[in-house]
Amino acid sequence: MNASELVGLRPLLFSIAYRMLARVGDAEDVVQEAFLRYQSAVRDGVEVESPKAYLSAVAMRLAIDQLRSARRRRESYVGEWLPEPILTDEADPARATEEADSLSMAFLLVLERLGPVERAVFLLHDVFAYDYDEIAGIVGKSAANCRQIAVRARQHVEAEKPRFEASRRARDRLAERFFAAVNGGRIEELVALLADDVVVVGDGGGKAPQWARPIVGPKRVAALFVGLSRQIASLGITIERHEINGRPGAILRDRNAQVVNVFMLDMSDDAIQTIRSVINPDKLRHLGPVADARALARELRRP
Repeated sequence: MNASELVGLRPLLFSIAYRMLARVGDAEDVVQEAFLRYQSAVRDGVEVESPKAYLSAVAMRLAIDQLRSARRRRESYVGEWLPEPILTDEADPARATEEADSLSMAFLLVLERLGPVERAVFLLHDVFAYDYDEIAGIVGKSAANCRQIAVRARQHVEAEKPRFEASRRARDRLAERFFAAVNGGRIEELVALLADDVVVVGDGGGKAPQWARPIVGPKRVAALFVGLSRQIASLGITIERHEINGRPGAILRDRNAQVVNVFMLDMSDDAIQTIRSVINPDKLRHLGPVADARALARELRRP
């Protein structure tokens, strides 16, 4: 396999590592280390029959090891934990539609409830279409055992994933109305767009101002966003619409075009069900220069 063909495997390896770890930087590190190990093996005279299989196996094993240590770190995480958001609006439309569900925040959070090996087996088989013999070689278990692990993981994912979702067109239309209502501070319109059990979850990681706990209910959520719209106007923040993790969302930027935070919307039954906000600067740096959210909060408090 020539160099360009090897480079062509990077998106696959990143897709595997990101779904395992839900962190962009960690996924990129896994991909880089997998290539370094492949190059080292080739230099040492190891015959690699399938670079794709070799690299996938190395990347997944590295991701499993990282996930085990990451789970221990998350026990001391401050506040709600959310995956790092990634932009998906520039992806190939056909592939984006196919992959959107396995990139959504809701899906990644369901995966968090699976153990590292369970997650690996489920993803490799159900998302990336590896057969059980291939998976057995990657995770170090028998093909029959992998089949059983996949069945249990699939049952768990099916039980936890959202039951009803709006179509892509309906989601985009609803998101457009939502952000327009936020911009205009129109509380009645916001209430009408929200599900009865709508919830807002924020991830600041103790490093940026964020809501201490989830906010539930259309009236409370609408009031929250009307207040936010005033802050947006006062600080000169712009709402930049994007597709985030295969779902409608937005990046908020300050006057210097620095990233303040990212919002993602999940819809069901043609209403907004869940709004997730990531403002932890460590989870936004891959999107560009990050604003000082604490400084912005102080600016709001000035008389």
